[in-house]
Amino acid sequence: MFVEPLACVVRGQRLAGFRPGATVVIIGSGVAGLLHIKLAKSVGTTRVIATDIVDYRKEAAHKAGADVVIDGRQNVPAKVRSGNDGHAADFVVTCTGDREAIAQGLASVDRGGTVLFFAPCEPTAKIELPFNDLWREEVTMTSSYAGSPRDIQESIAILSKKRIAVADLITHVLPLAEAGKGFRLVAHARNSLKVVLRP
Repeated sequence: MFVEPLACVVRGQRLAGFRPGATVVIIGSGVAGLLHIKLAKSVGTTRVIATDIVDYRKEAAHKAGADVVIDGRQNVPAKVRSGNDGHAADFVVTCTGDREAIAQGLASVDRGGTVLFFAPCEPTAKIELPFNDLWREEVTMTSSYAGSPRDIQESIAILSKKRIAVADLITHVLPLAEAGKGFRLVAHARNSLKVVLRP
């Protein structure tokens, strides 16, 4: 149940060029964001900073290994710098399609850094970019959608070798007859992460 989402994370971090010693900001600490935290820590990033607006998910980000967790309703770029020795991040991953959160991510990346867009917005959404700032600061922007067969193989290897733990991301296991409840838990996303339905 985690092979596919982890494969997407593997691909995203590969395309972004994650490297040991880097500082990473994860905007949004749902299942995808938590997998990004866990995988980033496993490859030796120096500091992982996570954001969310839901207390439950902020706590989950701490448990997943985030060194600093920021409430997304605060001044995220300023908090990133205060939690990172005055510097912005080498890599920023936006795991939410919220336009304000994406703007926070763009303002949290350091000179020469990379922003990975990992979640979609509403189909008709338009996002304003501070083009001259991004150009002057030599910021790379990339996106990632779905994992390739290569990424799926790597995901299977990571899970089989237990390089990262994922069982703690399962918050609810429900019988198929309670599928409606499961969908409501996911839709409200307040006290749940991965919801599993069993026949």
